[in-house]
Amino acid sequence: MSLADDVAVTKRTIANQDGPVILVGHSYGGAVITEAGNDPKVEGLVYVAAFAPDKGESVSSLIKDPPPSAPVPPILPPQDGYLFLDKAKFPASFAADVEPETAAFMADSQVPWGVEALNGAISQPAWKTKPSWYLVSTEDKMIPPDAQRFMSKRARSIVVEAKGSHAIYVSQPQAVASLIEKAAKGAVAAP
Repeated sequence: MSLADDVAVTKRTIANQDGPVILVGHSYGGAVITEAGNDPKVEGLVYVAAFAPDKGESVSSLIKDPPPSAPVPPILPPQDGYLFLDKAKFPASFAADVEPETAAFMADSQVPWGVEALNGAISQPAWKTKPSWYLVSTEDKMIPPDAQRFMSKRARSIVVEAKGSHAIYVSQPQAVASLIEKAAKGAVAAP
């Protein structure tokens, strides 16, 4: 699958909704909501330890030159055009604050990520015209917290920071749910 495919699926889901929509994206899902969020039904965007690319940027361009001190995600070489994380390194890199059994299940049940999705460039970032909220995961070893802070500041997001791994939606579900609730209320109040 490509970014365009994922955006198309998201837009079909938006079209099936009766009212306004808040899009929530984690990790690569942030790129998807950045593009799909231009739909008129979308009232706001919530990024959870996610990429928030600008026009012309892709996940590939955002991860191309990591700072020397940044941890290196354990991405295995592509298999038939898809990427996976090394199962043995997954818990420490992706889900360090998740129960070991849950982290092992997450490693075993990874959904393949299309290499083409990495290269999909954003045509028009929705965060330029829609309100956004961003949860920075301060212990993230997949997307460095400083990169999250950079993207959230650039997008003029309302930012909340929480101590957690990249799997913060599992380890800190209340922090994620609280931010989504704030976004839903904030989007309604926005002019």
